[in-house]
Amino acid sequence: MDIVVANESHFKYAQIICDTIAESAKVRGTGIAKRTPEYIMKRLQNGNAIIALDGDKFAGFCYIEVWGNKDFVANSGLIVHPDYRNQGLAKQIKKAVFDLSRKKFPDAKIFGITTGLAVMKMNYELGYKPVTFSELTDDPEFWKGCQTCKNFDILTRTDRKMCLCTGMLYDPNAKKTDPRKIDSKVFQRLKRIKENLFLKKKQK
Repeated sequence: MDIVVANESHFKYAQIICDTIAESAKVRGTGIAKRTPEYIMKRLQNGNAIIALDGDKFAGFCYIEVWGNKDFVANSGLIVHPDYRNQGLAKQIKKAVFDLSRKKFPDAKIFGITTGLAVMKMNYELGYKPVTFSELTDDPEFWKGCQTCKNFDILTRTDRKMCLCTGMLYDPNAKKTDPRKIDSKVFQRLKRIKENLFLKKKQK
């Protein structure tokens, strides 16, 4: 398995990347911002992506988005092809894109929003902390990307203060703590509280 910084030679994988992301969201029943092949190719072209390949076969992907005059970067679109799941590949890709972000944008805060418990745990192990949306970028272009998510109405109802996603942030200037394993029940409880909160609001 090769896990490398993507480039223009990987354009041919743009469509399968988009299809795999969309299908995964459909299976999980979660909201997700839709990506187009053209959007993915821009990240491949500027070297802001990590791709995993098994020979010539697509195995996984994640890319970097830059926001707020390079004050913030997001690691987005983490996906592993179904044929390669449950092998620890997502964690390797996540670490690779995190390292690439730190190398290219050493002073930027790295953030992400996700509903996935596995991604939350990976983020935590890399040094991310759960935060409110107000601590993330205020760049309107980032939040515009949420418009294609089925939960976008929740984000707008709360004036972009919270949603079913959890915001997580890595601050390179924050005091470092020793990494430790996180009990998944912590994130499960957080997710359950959010879901119950918005379900009650919707029923009113």
